[in-house]
Amino acid sequence: MSLINTEIKPFEAQAFHAGEFVSVSNEDLKGKWSVVFFYPADFTFVCPTELGDLADNYAEFQAMGVEIYAVSTDTHFTHKAWHSSSETIGKITYPMVGDPTGEISRNFDVMIEEDGMADRGTFVIDPEGKIQIIEVNAGGVGRNATELIRKIKAAQYVAAHPNEVCPAKWEEGEETLAPSLDLVGKI
Repeated sequence: MSLINTEIKPFEAQAFHAGEFVSVSNEDLKGKWSVVFFYPADFTFVCPTELGDLADNYAEFQAMGVEIYAVSTDTHFTHKAWHSSSETIGKITYPMVGDPTGEISRNFDVMIEEDGMADRGTFVIDPEGKIQIIEVNAGGVGRNATELIRKIKAAQYVAAHPNEVCPAKWEEGEETLAPSLDLVGKI
């Protein structure tokens, strides 16, 4: 069963954010657009490149009203240690959520049970707490923050314009489509 358009399941976890340990729950994701960005583990190879890319583009996410939540099965203590020891991870100003029990990873169906780690899963959640975009990559394939921004802009546009859809490679300001019987077989 697809998680698209389903409401996120309840969770509560500890995160490292802005130099402090804070509590984060599913309720924190409601009322705004959010990205839950799962990655396998701290102190690894592809993960810091992805998290650094998000950090480099974080101001644009914030300007769009989007909060980022990075999640791995490491603890919030490990996130703090990584943040303190890596120049790339030290740039992060969004919450780094610990999921040592795997509850959140299981809620989003990205837990690799035999490894105790999460797949590279990206979930875009609308202000009502419903999942609008899902992307899951193999462990060796990193994601791109710029493409994620494009997808979120499309999701936000469609949410604000319910009678329109965004075609492939749509960029902000480009034409959209208004689905109708007249378009069937014309594209």
